[in-house]
Amino acid sequence: MKRILAVLSTTFLHLGLYAQAVNNSDKPSGRIPAGSTLAFLNITPDARSAALGDAGVAATPDANATFWNASKLAFIEEDQGGALSVSPWLGDLTDDMFIAYLTGFKKLEKGQTIAASLHYMNNGEIDLRDNGGTALGNFNSRELALSGTYSRQLSSKLALGLTLKWIYSNLSGNVVGTGSSIKPANTAAGDISLYYNDGFKDETSGKEFTYGLGLTFSNFGGKISYGDNSYFIPTFLRLGGRITVSGDGIHKFNILADVNKHMVPTPPYLERYVDSDGNNRTRVMGGRSMDDLGLMKGVFGSFSDAPDGFSEELAEISYATGIEYWYHDVFAARVGYYGQSEKKLGHSNVTFGLGAKFKKKFNVDFGYMVPLRQGSPLAQTWRLSLGIAIFKATDVIEN
Repeated sequence: MKRILAVLSTTFLHLGLYAQAVNNSDKPSGRIPAGSTLAFLNITPDARSAALGDAGVAATPDANATFWNASKLAFIEEDQGGALSVSPWLGDLTDDMFIAYLTGFKKLEKGQTIAASLHYMNNGEIDLRDNGGTALGNFNSRELALSGTYSRQLSSKLALGLTLKWIYSNLSGNVVGTGSSIKPANTAAGDISLYYNDGFKDETSGKEFTYGLGLTFSNFGGKISYGDNSYFIPTFLRLGGRITVSGDGIHKFNILADVNKHMVPTPPYLERYVDSDGNNRTRVMGGRSMDDLGLMKGVFGSFSDAPDGFSEELAEISYATGIEYWYHDVFAARVGYYGQSEKKLGHSNVTFGLGAKFKKKFNVDFGYMVPLRQGSPLAQTWRLSLGIAIFKATDVIEN
């Protein structure tokens, strides 16, 4: 596919680049971009998990479980609720990009919950140019995903969640230039998730030791096409754990850890070399063609397709850990760490944030990211979430 958008740098930077051969000038640092677009689907939208180092698969249930692990909603205590999260994006590069996430849930009966969410990414105004540098105009690039969720307890300790989503991406409108075109694209995908919750809690003394385990297979769906070529969407396999400890019900700690595997084929890359005559040349190395690769083979083959073998497969795993402290279930302080191998994009961050609940109905959370790599475009990234959760009147009386 010919590049007719010469100035989409901010867009493709947060997308993790696109599925085509990449220049081997990145190879010395070991960075081989993943072969997918639509990476906004995996950008943490809510402030709570953002402050916990992007860990959330097994966090205690809240409205934003629609993003992390929908099965957790089967165990949520409230009857209904919702949340709105916003975050400026790539603030060091531009001032008109932002992410918004709106979600809501309703408990049908004990152990069953339905939910819906809207994940929106505004990429800001893009200066469009063809390969020759000719201006093609400006366009406000945007992407979104609409999702519907059903969560159900399979037992008193185990739940299953299913999510279907429609994804729309409009990077440049309908642009034609230099013999190629880029157009709006859409596709469908789904998530399947499991959540196991166990332990004990003494309501009288407040003593608690509970734990949760979560597993999510997210964004499994059809490839997306903007014109001439098709691209894999960012499918992820996430495994998470949580331990909750309290000695008196006043001071409570949640300790979380997630492991994430990017299940997208590794694209080819260009390697520079000098031939026997001393001439500089390039050749395509590693990876697989995205267009000729089927969905199932591409996604599940991502466990064994890295050009550098098993060591690079391990580099495709990222890690997220966080600690959350609650005082009287009213005030929360959070800290976390997210780590990604330098063989890939190499984003490693320290995170922290605060949260508060008001009248047992309303909550506000704030998260802030501090990249460990100097000059990271993710510097000064913050997120703000506002939420509401409502108990049934009978639950309030009983409590």
